[in-house]
Amino acid sequence: MFKKHPKGLLAAALANMGERFGFYTMMAILSLFLMAKFGLSETNAGIIYSIFYFSIYVLAFVGGLIADRTKNFKGTILVGLIMMAAGYLIIAIPTGTPVPANKFVLFLTLTCVGLFVIAFGNGLFKGNLQALVGQMYDNPEYAKMRDAGFQWFYMFINVGAIFAPLAAVGVRNWWVESHGFAYNSTLPELCHAQLAGKAVPNLPQLAADAGFTGTDMTVFAKEYLNVFATGFHYAFLVAIVAMAISLVIYLVNKNRFPNPADKIKSASGSATIEMDAKEVKQRLYALFAVFAVVIFFWFSFHQNGLTLTFFAKDYTDLSGININLGFTTLKGAELFQSINPFFVVFLTPVIMALFGWLRSKGKEPSTPKKIAIGMLIAALGYVLMAAGSFGLPLKSEVTAMGGLPDAARVTPFLLIGTYFILTLAELFISPLGISFVSKVAPPKYQGMMQGLWLCATAVGNQLLFIGAIFYESIPIWATWSIFVAACLISMGTMLFMLKWLERVAK
Repeated sequence: MFKKHPKGLLAAALANMGERFGFYTMMAILSLFLMAKFGLSETNAGIIYSIFYFSIYVLAFVGGLIADRTKNFKGTILVGLIMMAAGYLIIAIPTGTPVPANKFVLFLTLTCVGLFVIAFGNGLFKGNLQALVGQMYDNPEYAKMRDAGFQWFYMFINVGAIFAPLAAVGVRNWWVESHGFAYNSTLPELCHAQLAGKAVPNLPQLAADAGFTGTDMTVFAKEYLNVFATGFHYAFLVAIVAMAISLVIYLVNKNRFPNPADKIKSASGSATIEMDAKEVKQRLYALFAVFAVVIFFWFSFHQNGLTLTFFAKDYTDLSGININLGFTTLKGAELFQSINPFFVVFLTPVIMALFGWLRSKGKEPSTPKKIAIGMLIAALGYVLMAAGSFGLPLKSEVTAMGGLPDAARVTPFLLIGTYFILTLAELFISPLGISFVSKVAPPKYQGMMQGLWLCATAVGNQLLFIGAIFYESIPIWATWSIFVAACLISMGTMLFMLKWLERVAK
């Protein structure tokens, strides 16, 4: 499998698994945690969610600058790992729920501080590790395997991501069940409505179904919210364990990894490697153009942790999605977040075999063309969602009726099929985009350009909350249609620039 690749590739991927584990933990539960903990609407939770994911990626640019200036890539990566673990610890500390009015700002600020620490640590870690992997393929012996190498790297870092949502949901549900309640995804929103003095006519029946034997719905709302949110707090502890494992793997292999700073020094002292100013400008212009285009893709793709998760909670029949572990039952909208990384691991060998076969025939598409194809595939994923959501009631109507009955909900295979298609798109774009950056970036800007690739992702993530606004205010099928348009615009722009990008990449 790794015979034709550098020996450090697998170790780097395993070191990155903790970051992916934490990332998918946050993607699975962050927006739902904010709504259950603080009673936020989808829009307000979406704003915090999008700012957090913007910060994760935009701070990668800062991390690249720090590594480029200090020439200490490995030390920067190490500090990033430690900071991410510290951030998860801050959020994992339980604070009472429902939050008293006089402590609302304090507790929400504490949560945001934890998110910022995670984001800054991620910024120090992610782009610089990618630059480190990219340098492995600057060796002429491995150069032709660069795209394949980044695809293997991308696959293995997603192994941990498969289990992150399962572990988070398992901890949360175990905590809820150990306190005598049953999990119900609609109850936190209804409990907050009860505490706000709104009429919730079906709450007594739902409370009884959840295991409450009393009659005071205010008491039930407070108890259920406290148990539910505390379970979320403890779910964040799982990410700390994953970060510790990654830290150990990184420290054991640290001295075996190349240092991108060595390449920078070589480039500055060797006339054969130094690029002239015109070539540097052409490469930077090409990279900036690709960065601008992929913003629209990430705006659409990363809805998996926001509007697609809301859709799983509000419109998807979850009654048949139960995994009994004995001590707890895995069920909930968050479980869908395991599907994407599972498909990454499952589909990567298939996609690589396809590209390998095309390469043997001399017909393998260029990296820019692969990215354009990926954007078309992503559009098809949201076409499926739009078709499957046609005729569903508005979110406001669902809330007014106290949630949809299972019979009125859609099959979970709609989301599973969508995630399958979106993962195909991801495999055409994300690992190959990283590969394109590592190949085209001038040597002295390696860390910075990997950071800017992530910065472009950040801008797309900052726009995520727009999806939450549409989700609450327009028909669901129309929300997905907006993402179809965004992906098609991205594809068209890439095709327009294709010949120029292919020429620069050579």
